[in-house]
Amino acid sequence: MNDKKIKLGVPNQEGQLSMMFTRGGPREGAGRKGFGETRKVSLTLSKETWDEIENRCSILDCSRSEVLRNIIESCITKM
Repeated sequence: MNDKKIKLGVPNQEGQLSMMFTRGGPREGAGRKGFGETRKVSLTLSKETWDEIENRCSILDCSRSEVLRNIIESCITKM
């Protein structure tokens, strides 16, 4: 039989009863910290523009979000 001990617990936030292992598992404050507000946006651009964004992602070794964020923020600071 498996020796892992399981206990039932109520999370810090309101929610459903959950199984909690005696070691590991989610901890309050764990994980990547956010740095801004997330909003979902649908963006229509030409194929050439999308290709250039993908090209920049490859060159800079970063995500589409990072490339678009940098473009937008650089335009805003120039205003």
